[in-house]
Amino acid sequence: MTISRGPQAFPRSEYLRRLAAVKSDMARRDIDALIVTDQSNLTYLTGYTAASGYVPQGLLVSTHEAEPTFILRRCDAPAAIHQCFMKREKIVAYPEALIGNAEKDGYDVVLDYLEDAGLANRGIGIEVNSLLGGAAQKFSKRLPSARIVDFTKVVTWIRLIKSDLEIAVMREAAAISDAAILRAAEVIRPDVREADAVAEIAGTLIRGANGKPGTKLCQITLCSSPRTGTCHIGWSEDSFRVGSQVNIELGGSRHGYFAGLMRTYSIGAPSDRLRRVHEIQMDGLEAALETVRPGTTCSDVANAFYRTIEKDGLRKESRCGYAHGIGWIEPTASLKDGDMTELKPNMTFHLMLGNWIEEDFGYVISETFRVTDSGVEVLTSAPRKIFEI
Repeated sequence: MTISRGPQAFPRSEYLRRLAAVKSDMARRDIDALIVTDQSNLTYLTGYTAASGYVPQGLLVSTHEAEPTFILRRCDAPAAIHQCFMKREKIVAYPEALIGNAEKDGYDVVLDYLEDAGLANRGIGIEVNSLLGGAAQKFSKRLPSARIVDFTKVVTWIRLIKSDLEIAVMREAAAISDAAILRAAEVIRPDVREADAVAEIAGTLIRGANGKPGTKLCQITLCSSPRTGTCHIGWSEDSFRVGSQVNIELGGSRHGYFAGLMRTYSIGAPSDRLRRVHEIQMDGLEAALETVRPGTTCSDVANAFYRTIEKDGLRKESRCGYAHGIGWIEPTASLKDGDMTELKPNMTFHLMLGNWIEEDFGYVISETFRVTDSGVEVLTSAPRKIFEI
């Protein structure tokens, strides 16, 4: 028996469009073959979302072939056959004997394939920063006649502008995020264990919204008093208490795409300080969103927020957000002072306005947004309030 191809997140034409954009960039750099190893870029170009990037693997994109060839571990090949848009013969499995082998590994299979395809003496692009271990040296040693070009983040920058099909999937992810934030307001109660509340929130992220289930569970950050001055720790073994504040960051996921969302909760009446910070940050959020439109820059958006809150005596030291989509953070543009990346339609960002003010006090709110032809579309829609429990 053989595994069949599963339902595809996008039509074949969408993947070919993405590959055409990559091949155009390859041509500009005089590259005949590109080896893609970044997990998020693999998802973007093939539809593959299985977690196998902890061992050597590579997607070979050739300017001479319509479809790329995916070379990966034997036990992961069925997942690739099931998820990827390419024909079965474009999935090449290497044996288990190459796992944990000090002499030879999966990258050697990728290099063998390049040699067999007659590409070893051509221009070859490599995502150097996502290679495992000392693999960059292996590529240089085994390709002495090739002109190796570092292609790190090139595909990632191409991903920055989404297609309408991608935006539709991100809207689905955003609806899941909204549902999870509302579920948190239902399950956060005095004497309830944080772990039990997070289990319910996670259940919503998996069950999804509007008939669309979540397809991946990302880290849920839940920081309760006195840990609200932190940003990236998970839940504790404690139970919620009257008077506690709870900061949550989460994100629904569809086919590798995320929509981040942050909200603040108060068990009992919020303190005057928390209310004041919320009001100031809300003004800043609105100012940032009003700045979003094609032609403005990431720096413009960030500084609209910074200037607004600073008028009321509040500061935020960290950036205001980042390019958002596959794999949560797309490591390209940041909403921060000095980032002159120009906003263009269908760019998507997590406007992350978490503000960690002191070691034991912080506040969070965020939205995932899309740049439109004339302004902004906020994809997430949970109420912008302190959820009073």
